[in-house]
Amino acid sequence: MARSCSARLQGEAAAFTAALRTLVNNPQFSDVTFVVGREQQRVFAHRCVLACRCQAFRGMLGGCGEDPPGSVPPQGPFVLGNVQPDVFLAVIEFLYTNSVSLNSHIALEVLTSSVEYGLQDLCKLCVEFIKDTLSVEQVCEALQAAVTYGQADLQQHCLAFIESCTAAVVRTRGFHELSDTVLARVLRSDRLAVDELDLVQAVREWAHVSSAVLGRPVPEVAALPVRELRLPLLAPSELATLESHNQRDLLIPVESIAAAWRSHALRRGSGVPPQLCRPRRGTRPRDHHRHLDPNAK
Repeated sequence: MARSCSARLQGEAAAFTAALRTLVNNPQFSDVTFVVGREQQRVFAHRCVLACRCQAFRGMLGGCGEDPPGSVPPQGPFVLGNVQPDVFLAVIEFLYTNSVSLNSHIALEVLTSSVEYGLQDLCKLCVEFIKDTLSVEQVCEALQAAVTYGQADLQQHCLAFIESCTAAVVRTRGFHELSDTVLARVLRSDRLAVDELDLVQAVREWAHVSSAVLGRPVPEVAALPVRELRLPLLAPSELATLESHNQRDLLIPVESIAAAWRSHALRRGSGVPPQLCRPRRGTRPRDHHRHLDPNAK
């Protein structure tokens, strides 16, 4: 008696993907329509593909298995006004082909959509693309997204990028749009390639932008980040100028400035958290820094 054999044989994946790609936003055989973005662009899709690939779409299209027998699923069109058409089409492309076409203009928004739709594989592809294409102009926006969506690897990559070209990054719009918690996280780094005096000015500019956007006083919006400014690193003349400027907006608490003066008077970092006396990679040397070193004799 002949022995029975069985096997699952894999065909050409590229050909299969190419065939499915022809169905992306193709009205032929489409049975669901989305109206996307402010442009109200129509995007055509197929329920069976979306439902089998994404739990979120399965729920949206009425395929959760919770509907009573014989019920008619929602027919649409489904209006998605808060997403750009290019971003939504990238998500659809991934669902059909397991690949995605990205560019620097949409990558962060596709990352957002991948998180919202629970598409972990798409999220990974977005993270890799963002890491490979980081720029001075976009790194802060990428860092904010990484923190928001819990992407630790992307966070570290963005922080390392900021550390390598800090002086350029702090002048960008993205820097001014960082949240206070993310900015404070950046300011904790010892490897920022910028002098503390320039960093204080950058934080002041950030605080005034945030104050205008949020409608809150400068000292209130800046309370968390200014704790990370290393004022004892400034020379007495710089500290005096800072104190004078501070009277205009009260950016820095009086107690913080007083603690910096005390470190000068005592010629050591007494009463100041040790990390605030530690020079960063870009700190310009000052004569008094040797007194702040706890290992100095």
